[in-house]
Amino acid sequence: MSESTVTRRDFVKTSVAGASALGLMSLSGTNMAFASSGRSMDSIRLGVIGCGGRGTGAAMNALEASPDVRLVGMADLFTDRIGGARGYLTSNDNPWRDRVDLPDDRVLTGFDSYQRILENDLDMVILATTPHFRPMHLRAAVEKGCHVFVEKPVAVDPAGIRSVLESSAMADEKGLSIVAGTQRRHETSYREAMARIRDGAIGRIVTSEAYWNQGGLWMHPRRPEWSDMEWQIRNWLYFTWLSGDHIVEQHVHNLDVVNWAMSVSSGETHPDKATAVGGRQVRTDPAYGHIYDHFGVLYEYASGATCMSMCRQQDGTTARVEEVIRGTRGSFTLRPGAADLRVAPGSGGGAGGGEDPWKFTDQNNNPYVQEHVDLLEAIKSGKRVNEAKQVAESTLTAIMGRMAAYTGKTVTWEQALNSKLDLTPPSYEMGPLPTPEVPMPGKTPLV
Repeated sequence: MSESTVTRRDFVKTSVAGASALGLMSLSGTNMAFASSGRSMDSIRLGVIGCGGRGTGAAMNALEASPDVRLVGMADLFTDRIGGARGYLTSNDNPWRDRVDLPDDRVLTGFDSYQRILENDLDMVILATTPHFRPMHLRAAVEKGCHVFVEKPVAVDPAGIRSVLESSAMADEKGLSIVAGTQRRHETSYREAMARIRDGAIGRIVTSEAYWNQGGLWMHPRRPEWSDMEWQIRNWLYFTWLSGDHIVEQHVHNLDVVNWAMSVSSGETHPDKATAVGGRQVRTDPAYGHIYDHFGVLYEYASGATCMSMCRQQDGTTARVEEVIRGTRGSFTLRPGAADLRVAPGSGGGAGGGEDPWKFTDQNNNPYVQEHVDLLEAIKSGKRVNEAKQVAESTLTAIMGRMAAYTGKTVTWEQALNSKLDLTPPSYEMGPLPTPEVPMPGKTPLV
């Protein structure tokens, strides 16, 4: 379909292939993984790398998405984590347990377990470990010829982003599909809103607001038998090398929505620069590592549009998780399952060209299942989709904001993309690993 022939209804109904980039067309390609395996496409062999709550949930979503999926392998660093996931997925609590086949030789642990599980005959993998490991796992999966569902964020530093972009290009060369865990791009309410933004309902985007404000999250008190490495990985939220800080690990969802709105409206897929504040005001105990508990970032796009981004994890504070997209004719307020269009009087905008407001009232879908439906459709039809670049850009948007807050410097897109910052530890082994100092604006260098 060409841009001129795609209607709003087409935009909303098209699967994830249409959600990528401007949401206007799908990419075609051959299903090389199945062609090389010689197997029928009515059986998709799935492996999961990273078996915490998100990995287990994603496996359930994939099983629900299609009766053709067979879960045949799992890998995780820790025996207790993979044991819990395996126990649940093979139990009577899982209505799709008859499509779960997890013998001991395909339930693997250790830092190298991702490599060993990929030695099996897999068509698709779910990557759901802590974000630091995502770039290396994505590269290994693509090199093995697997289609991929990759959780967000896809990296924690610019070095990881560049690796993901290389893996994305490799996936294109191999004819592989990649879908990311930015599930709002697969959600009916958001897609309805984006279709209207694309059609000019709010005019030219001038500014936007992105919020993820909430209370604190879980923390596992350190045990005497845990080394520094194990303690940090089990409390990965609180270490930048593992999570990217909560602006990257969590707030990336909201920033991805803003980038999406900008892309369908003006073709801009990322901001040009970021200026930020942030700090560690409430979670000051060393048990919470060294990350910040609040950020405020001003993002500026090349067109002159801006985004004011705010995120915090502080108990006792007002919660707000949503995006507000403001244009010359009106504004959209978006959150999961809800989209509210307000049109300025006399603007000539609005859904259908009038000035009446619009609210999403249709039945919403389950985006966590839909993202797997869309990936599986792409795999089986051969109409490829690759979301790796767009999620890498949204992840780098968040990383750029963190870099600006940590250093107190305005950071440009090119500075962030080409930065030498690499948070990889000296080695991957259970032993000593000092906690970095809390970043201090004006003192922490911009690398």
